[in-house]
Amino acid sequence: MTTEIHPGAARVVAWMLHEGRGNTHMREFGDDMCRRVLDAGIPLWRAFCAIRTLHPEIAATAYVWRRGEGAAQRRTAVHGIAKTPAFTQSPLAEVTPTGRAVRRRLEDPGVALDYPVLEEFRAEGGTDYVAMPMVFSSGEINSISWLTDRPGGFTDAEIAGLAEVAEMLTVLVEAQTHRRITRALLDTYVGHRTGERVLSGAIKRGDGETIRAVIWFCDLRGFTTLSDTLPRDQLLDLLNEYFEITVSAVAAEGGEVLKFIGDGMLAIFELREGDKVAQRCAAALRAARAMQAAVAARNPDRIAAGLAEIRYGLALHLGEVTYGNIGAPNRLDFTVIGPAVNHATRIEKLAGKLDRRVVTSASFAAAAQTPLMSLGTHSLPGVIEPQEVFTPPD
Repeated sequence: MTTEIHPGAARVVAWMLHEGRGNTHMREFGDDMCRRVLDAGIPLWRAFCAIRTLHPEIAATAYVWRRGEGAAQRRTAVHGIAKTPAFTQSPLAEVTPTGRAVRRRLEDPGVALDYPVLEEFRAEGGTDYVAMPMVFSSGEINSISWLTDRPGGFTDAEIAGLAEVAEMLTVLVEAQTHRRITRALLDTYVGHRTGERVLSGAIKRGDGETIRAVIWFCDLRGFTTLSDTLPRDQLLDLLNEYFEITVSAVAAEGGEVLKFIGDGMLAIFELREGDKVAQRCAAALRAARAMQAAVAARNPDRIAAGLAEIRYGLALHLGEVTYGNIGAPNRLDFTVIGPAVNHATRIEKLAGKLDRRVVTSASFAAAAQTPLMSLGTHSLPGVIEPQEVFTPPD
């Protein structure tokens, strides 16, 4: 015999299918959905939805809604959460691997309060709790739970209605989750602006444009020797610490990291319409100073621990580059190319020879409107005329 579905739930599902799905902000959508469930006559007191994601720092995102407490709260969990008591001692640890719902009528004196959180819910006045699976098309199982404080708990029709709401939510969340994962992966692996361009359709080989930018190129000093002498784990730790410092400095000033090339890093501070050249140059110099300060702060601890010191060289150059897709038809790289990029990499080689951390081109120095010290003119491989280079004053 099929359980009758609460009629109010059908109205919520219809809203989710039509008007609601246009809201891509999951917290706002969940807020609206829960209020509509309540307005439909289902006595919802609390709702909780947890979705796993593919992100280098975040393992899962959860949303918690409580009646009368305003907007839903967004929470994130780091990797490893599945091994902590917060997860293993919750009903979700039963729902997620099995795909079976968990229900506990909390006002029943004989109910099994087999999870600590259920005791908390009953102490707060909860009367009926149900956790349901959200099964994606891939077979991945996430979860949603509903809690009421009405004496007598949920009716069977209300539970059936909440199951329908959860089913529709699964479809919408799966689509949103895939979009978010795609965006997060593109941000992580190719950079935010580049990822936006790829998502907007710039995916054909040869797609590109000419832009003006401050070009940032840096690499570690003595990396070949370090590669030959350091244990693998120490080498990876060195690279990760160095890149963490460098990426943080560039991102904080609005630059975009395009790629890591062994121990080198290529980034740009793009000049968009309305940007002033001197301001972008100043941003690059602030990033360079922040990087230098962070390395100076880390090195004493590294040396004290017997680890390799972080030593690097950095070149800043201003010029035009081609920003777009290059590569094979089925394996592309969205990056910047052109003489200006080559110029920056060759200037960086001078940093070591001149015993300087930061060396800039003459075009950068002229545009920066910041006092920079000349290091004289030097020959660069592949460049006909000797080039004057500069450095920030000590």
